[in-house]
Amino acid sequence: AEGKTTTTINLAISIAQADQRVLLIDCDLRKPKMHHYFGVSNAPGLTNYISDSVKNNGPKTDLYSIIHRTEFPNLSLLCAGSIPPNPAELLGSEPMAEFLQQISRDYDYVIIDTPPLGSVIDSAVIADECDGSIIVMESGVISYRFAQDVKGQLEKCNCPILGVILNKVDMSKQGYYGK
Repeated sequence: AEGKTTTTINLAISIAQADQRVLLIDCDLRKPKMHHYFGVSNAPGLTNYISDSVKNNGPKTDLYSIIHRTEFPNLSLLCAGSIPPNPAELLGSEPMAEFLQQISRDYDYVIIDTPPLGSVIDSAVIADECDGSIIVMESGVISYRFAQDVKGQLEKCNCPILGVILNKVDMSKQGYYGK
């Protein structure tokens, strides 16, 4: 509940408003939420497309038929899809890597929302295919040691950390120019 998905959505909307073509992908395959925010069906989605590709040695589903347009110009959404029995395996598959290469040619930005790093391996698996990552942390909740562990996991994936968003900062305790 650190606000990771909300932050990801707001980042995607902001980039789309800057006249960039953005695809937002829900890669939280264990607890997908994006479809709730946008009021669309979760399936078919990413897992259905990738599973289809694995089973059939190539996709049978038309990728663009499962990408949703949103109310925001330039912003499209690909929901997680049916919850698979093997999320990390699916995210680390060759069809997933091929999908990301293909989709990155069609959009200026591909923004991926993942489960929290540290609780499951899924985020580290997908980070290996990404150009960069942003860490979202809730103020006063995450320890320095845990933050260092998350940073270390991303560094092992050779995924550059673009920045950290400190979320839910209690501004009532400090003035504007406080410490």
